[in-house]
Amino acid sequence: MSLQRVGVGYDMHPLTEGRELVLGGVTVPFERGLAGHSDSDVVTHAIVDALLGAAALGDIGTHFPPDDPAYKDATSLGFLERTAAMLAENNWRVANVDATIIAQQPRLNPFVEQMRRNMAQALGLPIDRVSVKGKSTNGLGPEGRGEGISAQAIALIETATP
Repeated sequence: MSLQRVGVGYDMHPLTEGRELVLGGVTVPFERGLAGHSDSDVVTHAIVDALLGAAALGDIGTHFPPDDPAYKDATSLGFLERTAAMLAENNWRVANVDATIIAQQPRLNPFVEQMRRNMAQALGLPIDRVSVKGKSTNGLGPEGRGEGISAQAIALIETATP
């Protein structure tokens, strides 16, 4: 019997001019992108935090500090790959992840399957173990006002060997 653990992740970044909008490793056509040190991919960041939390290995800022020049404009899919490797080094494997992106705009549905493929590949998982959903806030909160985009994630990990 394998041991299982659950972790929860959250991230939010403000929208800004002059940056591409990257979500789940997909460049989504939009007039603004997310401000931050790396590519600021909130959904990938939330999943990284959920996985690290489930394994009690800290958080994204501990492993990929926002003040480290090595991570300037880095792809967050690389963070996800390195997180999966850290889990494996600690005898964990990812069972599944589920994420919700909260944004009033742009519409994300056309990009969700590619996000799932990208993140499944980074985690070494079949696509049916990675879920991504887009939700609006009906105009409420910073996401609804178009000030930023957030994401929430939950992850289930299990011991790699029984």
